[in-house]
Amino acid sequence: MSLRALLVDVQLLVGHLLLGHPGMRKMREAPNQNRAASQTARATLLLREMIIDGHFQPGERIKEIPLAAKLRVSRIPLRLVLERLAHEGLLGIRPTRGFVVQQFSTIDIYDAIDLRGMLEGTAARLASERLRDPRDLLPSRQSIEGMEALFQRGKLTLDAFTSYIDLNARFHASLVDLSHSRILRRAINQACSLPFASPSAFLFKQHFLADSRQLFLIALEHHRGILDAIANREGMRAETLAREHARLARRNLDSALEDRELLKSVRGGNLIEL
Repeated sequence: MSLRALLVDVQLLVGHLLLGHPGMRKMREAPNQNRAASQTARATLLLREMIIDGHFQPGERIKEIPLAAKLRVSRIPLRLVLERLAHEGLLGIRPTRGFVVQQFSTIDIYDAIDLRGMLEGTAARLASERLRDPRDLLPSRQSIEGMEALFQRGKLTLDAFTSYIDLNARFHASLVDLSHSRILRRAINQACSLPFASPSAFLFKQHFLADSRQLFLIALEHHRGILDAIANREGMRAETLAREHARLARRNLDSALEDRELLKSVRGGNLIEL
């Protein structure tokens, strides 16, 4: 056998050995696993939005085959998605009928708002206890200053109201960031998955309602107080203010329940049992 032929045989043998090596198998499997996880996460976001946006009626059974095609995932990732949303509470599990869209009573929503308040209160308290550098408060302060600037312009237009919702969401997210708690973040995200439970669950027609400006000003004063308490390491005060602040969402729900047209304007309103 020539030297060149021997080298070729050795290269082929090494190649076969490497392909069968556990480390090489893991390297080949890793991209596939990452791709599957990404598809599952994307499909979860899409289906959650579809449910909240009213693509399904309360009590409607989820038909897995057409849904898998619409979400562009296979049946196995879809099953993971459905189980995850069932864990969040948006779907119910029926032993013989698969998954169905949940309907929520006003008591359910009130409880979710109160739970979110307790969790955000804990986040505010931990933020005051775990504050490492006063400069970490800058994102929260910038959100408050942005909301203050909107009200200084005078009448709250629809565009300004949209900006307010975005700034409000940033403020609440910054509270969770300051708590430095992954567990708390996960719990708050789950509590906020129900209609009206989120701190951003405002009514789109709310910007021109008579008492809305007063409600927003109260919320802004809460924001200032919470941030001030965190800066001064007053954990109990920060927690109390954050819990009280969450109860403003109950007033949003009460306003919607008094006006069916308002209820239609909020995401997830179709899931509430009247």
